[in-house]
Amino acid sequence: MEHIHGFIFTKRYIPSLAIPLAGLLLLFSFRSDSPGGLHFPEFRFSLFSKGTSLAPTNPCLGRYIYTYDLPTRFNTDLLRECTALCQWTDMCRFIANSGLGPPLNDTSGVLLGTGWYATNQFTLEVIFHNRMKQYQCRTTNSSLAAAIYVPFYAGLDIGRHLWGYNMSVRDSLSLDLVQWLKSKPEWWLHGGKDHFFISGRITYDYRRPTEEEKSWGNKLMLLPETKNFTLLAIESAPFTTNEVAIPYPTYFHPSNVSQVESWQEKVRSMDRPWLFSFAGARRPMQSTSIRDHLINQCTQSDECRLVQCGYGKDSCHSPTQIINLFKHSKFCLQPTGDSYTRRSTFDSILSGCIPVFFHPGSAYTQYMWHFPKNYSRYSVFIPEDEVREGKVSIEEVLSKYSEEQVREMRENVVGMIARIVYKDPRCGLELEGYRDAFDVAIDGVIERVKRLKGD
Repeated sequence: MEHIHGFIFTKRYIPSLAIPLAGLLLLFSFRSDSPGGLHFPEFRFSLFSKGTSLAPTNPCLGRYIYTYDLPTRFNTDLLRECTALCQWTDMCRFIANSGLGPPLNDTSGVLLGTGWYATNQFTLEVIFHNRMKQYQCRTTNSSLAAAIYVPFYAGLDIGRHLWGYNMSVRDSLSLDLVQWLKSKPEWWLHGGKDHFFISGRITYDYRRPTEEEKSWGNKLMLLPETKNFTLLAIESAPFTTNEVAIPYPTYFHPSNVSQVESWQEKVRSMDRPWLFSFAGARRPMQSTSIRDHLINQCTQSDECRLVQCGYGKDSCHSPTQIINLFKHSKFCLQPTGDSYTRRSTFDSILSGCIPVFFHPGSAYTQYMWHFPKNYSRYSVFIPEDEVREGKVSIEEVLSKYSEEQVREMRENVVGMIARIVYKDPRCGLELEGYRDAFDVAIDGVIERVKRLKGD
């Protein structure tokens, strides 16, 4: 047995309404939408003949979210200046369609129907903000709110200043934000414990370790005013208590249930000739990286399919090529990269490909709200030290899984798809019977705030 970050990993890799008829039930319902955005969802009253009992049930009780009306410099002004968001990428095309980016034109038949976009991971803040505008239980009365959403585009802000700017520029808008929040009574009521915001970047970008100009990022998450805030980001820091990782945005943004179920059926029935595959680049400057080992093992195996990324290689920037690779693979290798996590993990799940992790920080200590607690139900774990030291053959490990085990794990992966995709934020309809990544995140925030406030 091996203990890593509180997890136990084995050296073995084989995955071992009934209503009493005596009463008379009368149901009354009403719905009203106020111009100000306060929604009163359906209420029901039950009246029984044995005495009079009014029992109102409001699905939004304890679930209301209040959204700050921030000055536009904290969000939409950044979108109007989209050409300055990234030195190497024109982000203007990616903020289109409420942050989903341009529609994917798939002429090869890899994808299925509509709902597919060339989504950039850094637009998660825009997607989430627009999704919140469709949230059924939003309110303009902060006293009703279970949590308070701060629609600050933190990642888009710091992303434009990470290279070539001094600390004062990198910190400027974050310091401006906390001063604005401190002018609001909502902030003082609970000291920010009920506040949350979103980031399309990893949280290390907001944790500058020193006050030296050469230090990376800004100090947003190190400010006294934000110590009680909840940050939902694509990757959280392992040593914090106020950060929670939520899924990277994928290329799939369904607007109805049939799109989800049709895609699930497609990936469930795919022929998968490759035992395992890897899409990624080498990390020659990182001495601890195991990517060279994985690429070498893949190229030496007839059971592995490799798509090498890097300078001058466009394959990894083609959503259809990546999805097509993973759709035809049983297992997909997900080593660490520049940080612990990878967007590729979610491309893998979306494609019905069982992810293979080498570090617990790549998934198990990250996406606690969205992934099953029993990691062996949907993934394989191989300690990266054993790969680095040449003690393990990836092909041998994965070959030991029986067809029945692979089929069961794949079914669990396919069942995760709805929870890791973000519904099209322009669609007001709920995915009946499903909860997308946004829904799961909101559930988590509300429960977390209850605990913090001691409700």
